[in-house]
Amino acid sequence: MRAARLIRMVLLLQSRTAMTAGELAAELEVSERTVMRDAQALSEAGVPVYADRGRTGGYRLLGGYRTGLTGLGRSEAEALFLSGVPGALREMGLADAASAARLKVSAALMPSLRDASRTAAQRFH
Repeated sequence: MRAARLIRMVLLLQSRTAMTAGELAAELEVSERTVMRDAQALSEAGVPVYADRGRTGGYRLLGGYRTGLTGLGRSEAEALFLSGVPGALREMGLADAASAARLKVSAALMPSLRDASRTAAQRFH
């Protein structure tokens, strides 16, 4: 469970330039103290995560750190973001799995393609 949460934290920080402890805690469904411990564990494991204090502070990944997932083009990414009906996914108990998959895809995309999820979402009302 903790390993999955640590991976998810890295993916969140990779897909969003910076996040506060509160935002990470809400997304990961843990306390802010757990976020601090997890950030420390990631840092000790060699993941370049650091925290800025203050009003505009938050957790960030240093120097463009990226996971090894690559290779998706814009149309492929948009197709993946379109590949699921939220109501049906909830009814089948797959909403959490679909959310995790979307997060992983978002984190793996090159920065120039990160708007693919928004582009795909705008196609439907």
